Amino acid sequence: MPLHHHRHHHAAAASIAVAVADDDEAKPRRPYSSTFASPRAPISSSSASTHRLLLLFSLTCLLIAAASLAFAFSASRRRPPPPSAAGAETAAVAFRCGRAEDTLRAFLASSPRRNESAAGREKVLAVVGVHTEIGSAARRAALRATWFPPNPEGIVSLEHGTGLSFRFVVGRTKDKEKMADLQKEVDMYHDFLFIDAEDDTKPPQKMLAYFKAAYDMFEADFYVKADDAIYLRPDRLAALLAKDRLHHRTYIGCMKKGPVVNDPNLKWYESSWELLGNEYFSHASGLLYAVSSEVAGSLAAAKNDSLRMFDYEDVTVGSWMLAMNVKHEDNRAMCDSTCTPTSIAVWDNSCNPAEIVKQLHNTTLCSKSPTLPPEVEEDE
Repeated sequence: MPLHHHRHHHAAAASIAVAVADDDEAKPRRPYSSTFASPRAPISSSSASTHRLLLLFSLTCLLIAAASLAFAFSASRRRPPPPSAAGAETAAVAFRCGRAEDTLRAFLASSPRRNESAAGREKVLAVVGVHTEIGSAARRAALRATWFPPNPEGIVSLEHGTGLSFRFVVGRTKDKEKMADLQKEVDMYHDFLFIDAEDDTKPPQKMLAYFKAAYDMFEADFYVKADDAIYLRPDRLAALLAKDRLHHRTYIGCMKKGPVVNDPNLKWYESSWELLGNEYFSHASGLLYAVSSEVAGSLAAAKNDSLRMFDYEDVTVGSWMLAMNVKHEDNRAMCDSTCTPTSIAVWDNSCNPAEIVKQLHNTTLCSKSPTLPPEVEEDE
């Protein structure tokens, strides 16, 4: 609608408007005719003012609409991620801690067919870390063929049945070929807990790395270290750990002592022998032992260079236990040399533990006997 007219047309236009006024009075007015004038009608000062107000109002509405769109777009950019993305971010925190990684929970969190939650520390009776080396694939295969669950479903089922969550604990290596072989095994079984240590790191340092990783990822009553050369009865281990105890700071295992070897030419030489004297203090065998949650938490909070490290892992952990004022609980069923009605772990010093484990599993007393004999159950 034109808002300006040439002056030499103004008088003619006014005459035309007066001429048609009489006819307009006889006809019904169109709606809003007082507001929206005909394109050929003259525009009075009041009409021009009205049009300017309408134009200003329209521009204001347009600016408000544009601002609203800009705000909506900005809000969508800041909107939290959808549940699946948020869950993945939470899961990453749950099964990773620095270089440490729980491959089972990573697998469960990434599988669309599963509803296993990876958020937060997983609550279990105990996490059992079976310590192994990258090159010990034959031992791991023997355990998976006997008492260690051979797939994620089996691990989850055993955890639900006993409260024990099992993982193979291993460090990484810079050897790309070895790491590639291990990754194939990881992708097949998803049963590893990688710790923040190299595979060739000394055992005491690896143990501390294990406690740190396990404590960060699991909320457990106990944290267990097992060797990959033992035959274990998970049901009996769960029964032992589930007992009520008066002491919250507990250290359970086959306690032992022995002479300190100060001759570098002999096996089991201890380079820090002068700090230990002639005999080791009481400490658990390194093949299987457990520490309670409070103890593991203290170790997880310790700085790597703040704890004394001896040459051997079992001695080193035993020295930490002395410093932490824990209750030593000696249990000989955790280090039997043969299967018995009450044995929890069986091992010997064979040079071929993988074959020994398979043989033990084929023995009825080892694999098929009750969790506890009737007289033991009654005593409890």
